[in-house]
This record gives sequence, C-alpha cells and structure tokens, in this order.
Amino acid sequence: MLKIGITGGIGSGKTTICKLFELQKVPVFYADVEAKRAMSTDRTLIDQLKSAFGNDIYSPQGVLNRSKLASVVFNNQQELEKLHSLVHPAVFRLFDNWLEHQTAPYILKEAALLFESNSYQQCDYTLLVKSPLALKIARVMQRDTISEADILKRMSKQFSDEEKEKLSDFTILNTEHELIIPQVLALHARFLTEA
Repeated sequence: MLKIGITGGIGSGKTTICKLFELQKVPVFYADVEAKRAMSTDRTLIDQLKSAFGNDIYSPQGVLNRSKLASVVFNNQQELEKLHSLVHPAVFRLFDNWLEHQTAPYILKEAALLFESNSYQQCDYTLLVKSPLALKIARVMQRDTISEADILKRMSKQFSDEEKEKLSDFTILNTEHELIIPQVLALHARFLTEA
C-alpha cells in the first residue's frame, strides 16, 4: 500500500484537498486530529504530559486545558519540543495501528508538521498544498477569528512553504486561481498506477 504524506501551512487548504481525495475513496489519517484525541484518551501519554507540564494542565475530570498547555509551550521552543517529543510517538503508533486496517491501494497521512515531526519518513511520497501568504492569513482569520499577528506567530513555528517544497515530491497550488480538482485527479491517477 502506497503511503502519501500531505502537508501545508496553516490556511493552505490541505483539509479541503484531503476531502477531495476522500471523495475518490482514499482513506485519510488526520494526524493533528488524532494527536488531540490521544492527548485526551491515551493514558500513557496523559501521564507523560502531566509529568512534563504539571497535573494542572488537566482538570480534575481529566479534561485537557489546551489554553494552559499552549501558554506554556508556544513561547518556549524547548517546552514545545518537549511536547512534540511526547505527542509525535503516540501519533506514530496510532497511524501504524490505523494502517493495519486499511485496504485501499493508497492512503493519505495529513499532518501540519509532516516534515518537522519526521513523520514523512513513514511515507512513500510527500505532497504539499501551497497557497499565497495573504490568502492563508485571510482564510485563517475568517475561520478562527484570530488576529493576523497570532496567525503569523503560529506560522513561525512551522517550516515555510519554500522549505516544505524542497522536501516535497508533489505540490498542489490552492490559489483560488488554479483549479484544484484536476490537480487532485491527476495525482490520484498517478498514485493508483504506482500502488
């Protein structure tokens, strides 16, 4: 089974692209969604997170206080790396388990930090969804109702599109001037021939 890693900066539209692949019956593993779920359900990971960042990042009912954790890690690179060193292995395990249940010719692994986490090493090919900076900012501001400064801060924690493109095997341009469905269908046909 062919494994395709798909990534893109915040606001690039990678979820939209994944949905188009799903319409072609391609299974998609959403690493960021699974990471959030693991932080709420994986007992080992929860214990590791409490040990690393304090018991008070979880409520007495066991609910993760995301804003408290974010306040600790997002302004401290060392703490952010510590968080990633705990969460990424848990997500790798979830991916491996999910993969065992797939029967399609190929799958997608969607991850914002595909290269930063080294999870691209689990993939046969990598695919970048690329959009202009101004468009990404506009999309995120509309979707999340956060400031441009906050968006740029988030973006600074990820590789730039230029860095990601050097590491990617394929690129989809999601500019609102390029048609994305023909790009998806062309890649789908190619992946099927290689699967």
